Amino acid sequence: MNYTFFIAKRYLLAKKEAGFITVISLISIVGVSVGVAALIVVLSVFNGFNSLVTEILVGFDPHLRIEITPGTSRDDLISLQNHLRQSQEVHGSARFVGGKVMVISKKITKVIFIRGMERKEIPSVSGIKDKIVMGDAAFDSTRGDQLVIGYNLADKMGLNVDDTVYLVSSAGVQGSMLNFTAPKIYQFRIAGIYESNNKDYDGLYGFTTLSSGQRLFGLDSAVHGIDVRLESIDRSEHFADAVKDEYGGKFIVHTWYDLHKDLYSVMVMERWTAFIILALIIAVASFNLLGSLTMTVIEKTRDIGILKAMGANSRDVQKIFRFEGMVVGILGSLIGVMLGYIVCVLQIHYHLFALDPTAYIIPALPIEMRVSDFVLVPLVTMVLCYGATIYPSNRALRLEPAEAIRWE
Repeated sequence: MNYTFFIAKRYLLAKKEAGFITVISLISIVGVSVGVAALIVVLSVFNGFNSLVTEILVGFDPHLRIEITPGTSRDDLISLQNHLRQSQEVHGSARFVGGKVMVISKKITKVIFIRGMERKEIPSVSGIKDKIVMGDAAFDSTRGDQLVIGYNLADKMGLNVDDTVYLVSSAGVQGSMLNFTAPKIYQFRIAGIYESNNKDYDGLYGFTTLSSGQRLFGLDSAVHGIDVRLESIDRSEHFADAVKDEYGGKFIVHTWYDLHKDLYSVMVMERWTAFIILALIIAVASFNLLGSLTMTVIEKTRDIGILKAMGANSRDVQKIFRFEGMVVGILGSLIGVMLGYIVCVLQIHYHLFALDPTAYIIPALPIEMRVSDFVLVPLVTMVLCYGATIYPSNRALRLEPAEAIRWE
């Protein structure tokens, strides 16, 4: 065993000569452990919420939404469609139209968003069929214009499957104003009701076929863009960049992250805020470590002088106190990682922190453990603990042997 590490361990665990210093060192280890465990648990909870939100949103939204621009030609659109069909990264793609419409029923009138997609491609691009709780989303072409709406919207408007509603789009209103006629009203049948566990979707979004949407918005055969679902959501950014490089400014490309950028930005900010606040626990523990090491240097001035007089060089003396600080960081990190892991596992299996199922869509705080958190948190801890050793180790480095043992 290297003698510098051996001496550092003796100083850290000393019981007789420096009991008070040892207590402070133990408090530092406990503080580091609690900070590491808290960080790992909180970051895992944020990971769980992030995955839950992504699962809910991407269940309806595509991985990529490619919108046409005034400079997009028909040939550009056909070329893009062919490119998407030939790409092995693409799971499915569907042309779409969308916009705001006014829904008129017997009880209430409400403005919602309508999205019309190619009927045969809906299962490959959207997860709406998996969220149907009443009726279906087959969109039988023999039964006229059909609409699938969310559970909240159906409840507010008093609608059920096979009920009839009337839709008025902005295109119909503009046409009536120009021609001085009544707005064009379209009759739709409620084919199905979905529940996505997202109040915005369930209360504001309706889905229909592409042909019905084109008639509703007065687009003839035109479309607003193409929704794309990839084999892997992790390839969204890369694929979006490839489309931009290939077609320049002819299309506007949004990834699933771009579609909800404000929400994810807030979640990232909250994650970093929690990380910084909880890292202060480790910072406080590192200040305790700095104090205990400084007192150890003062207490062991005679020992340091004797070591140097016996031939120990200044760098070895410096290593003794840096080793002592790193031992605190390593022990605290290991204990904290184990505690954090145990709490996360218990939460996953036994729901230690439960939620009210009548108010929330999940029974307990979600947990998703990531290797990156179990690496980053101990790494930050080691950096803070190492920083706490700089002043006391440099102080020991500057001690002169003659001065250290003059009065001994």
